[in-house]
Amino acid sequence: MTLRQALRELSDERLIVQRHGRGTFVAPPHLAYQLDSLRSLVDDLRKQGHDVRTVVAGRAVRRVPARIAAELRLPPGDTALRLERVREFAGRPAVHQVSWVRRPVAERIRDRDFAAVSLYTALADAGVTVASASEVVRPGLLDPAVARHLHEERGSPVLVSTRITYTLDGTPVVADHATILGSMMEIRTERAATGLSLTWGATT
Repeated sequence: MTLRQALRELSDERLIVQRHGRGTFVAPPHLAYQLDSLRSLVDDLRKQGHDVRTVVAGRAVRRVPARIAAELRLPPGDTALRLERVREFAGRPAVHQVSWVRRPVAERIRDRDFAAVSLYTALADAGVTVASASEVVRPGLLDPAVARHLHEERGSPVLVSTRITYTLDGTPVVADHATILGSMMEIRTERAATGLSLTWGATT
């Protein structure tokens, strides 16, 4: 009983992870996903002092799905650059991210080395000024396709981030979809009387 109580306390403090049928493991360090900045995910994490490695899993100009076309305000059947990346932290994959970049911006950055350069940095180098972004973060379950990239069991708890990035004139230039392992990252923000605005709503 003493051992069970000790394990329960360690689990409550997020120092260990207990997985049914597999055992008890030391919990990985948690990344803090800041909501009060307009930076790329990697820039955000590196600013916090984390060593993050990016693996480019795919890069191609493709016809955009209907949902992405609506987010980027593109006509049906239009094309955009689809950039797929996996973020590794503490020696293991933690985030799977797919970014759609609208043309003609995509044509100016498609040859950049995105394993070494963040998308936001590439946009800035191409003369594109990022002015704002809207983001929704929801809880979800890991689907089989992404599970293969993150080396995690399908159905594991994840955070799903959808972010639309806009230029100065309000044009949506990037549509991001990131799947974040719930065991590897927490959302953190600083609240003040003025500044960050958070909207709470029911998930659909």
